[in-house]
Amino acid sequence: MIIAVVEIPANDKIREREATIRQALESTKIYHEVEGLVRKHYLSGENGGGGIYFFDTRANAEAWFHEGWSAWMESRFGVRPTLRLYDNYLTLDNAAGEVCVDGQVVPAPWKSEAAE
Repeated sequence: MIIAVVEIPANDKIREREATIRQALESTKIYHEVEGLVRKHYLSGENGGGGIYFFDTRANAEAWFHEGWSAWMESRFGVRPTLRLYDNYLTLDNAAGEVCVDGQVVPAPWKSEAAE
């Protein structure tokens, strides 16, 4: 899995929570059709906003974040975003009580230690 972190700096426009949620909900019309996008977390804070995107493959992430993507985002938000792509090999899911490596559940180290 590939995790993309997008940060959109604050542009001196303070947006209220409800307006931010409305805009994010509207944008799901775009993102629900992105090839290979497994999940997107929307972010908002005093320093700006952005998102954390979970893609199935690097190829699909790079296809979405193509050369014209930054300009498109700047036209939407008035500022140029930053983008970082990361490989995600291991996930700890406390809600499910699982550890996954490359998307496959593996024995949780804390469970095997208790059994020893």
